[in-house]
Amino acid sequence: MQYEIIGDNLQMVTLRLAMGEKACAEAGAMVNMSGNMQMTTNMKGGLFKGLKRITTGESFFMTEFTPEGGGGFVTFAGNVPGKIFTLDLTKGEFIAQKTAFLCSEPGVDLDIAFTKRLRSGIFGGEGFILQRLSGAGMAFLHCCGDIMEMTLAPGEVVRVETGLVVGFEKTVDYNIALAGGVKTVFFGGEGLFLATLTGPGRVILQSMNVAKLANSLIPYLPTQSSS
Repeated sequence: MQYEIIGDNLQMVTLRLAMGEKACAEAGAMVNMSGNMQMTTNMKGGLFKGLKRITTGESFFMTEFTPEGGGGFVTFAGNVPGKIFTLDLTKGEFIAQKTAFLCSEPGVDLDIAFTKRLRSGIFGGEGFILQRLSGAGMAFLHCCGDIMEMTLAPGEVVRVETGLVVGFEKTVDYNIALAGGVKTVFFGGEGLFLATLTGPGRVILQSMNVAKLANSLIPYLPTQSSS
């Protein structure tokens, strides 16, 4: 499989599949495809896997794309302005925020993961349930805004505004800590808690999340005037 990520802040990814190759995607993510591409909708992994996907914000069904009579292409995009990045799952498992998954090769397994600590689930901005990606092959994830990628050394710590953590390798420890002192908490404008990521491992951060995007648009939305 060959791929190309297209665009800047409204990115799409085009997968070029040879005869016999397949791709799996979140339902509704397809933008365009070649005329010989066949779509099949199924519960990848069965009923139980489908139900678990729902808990991570993904769809119950997955769509499988297969070219017939030769190679073909299919293009996917996320549902908010943002970037697409790649994961090579042969290098190990990756834990991602809910709804981040876009598409992958069929050998990639999408499952659920739970935050290890109570306060991480309550205040981390991601909830108790995250996505666990494993298996063999390439996966493509989508985030809101721009991407910052970091590789943390053992014991290295980065503190992030809650809700802006896209994902991290399973070797990374994820926790929540107070943002600072009383004045910082109430007047700093950064919220009460920060996500704390401790290496070693790869970390993906985003500059925006859907909640912040929605809040920035509220002042410009039309309101009903009283009759």
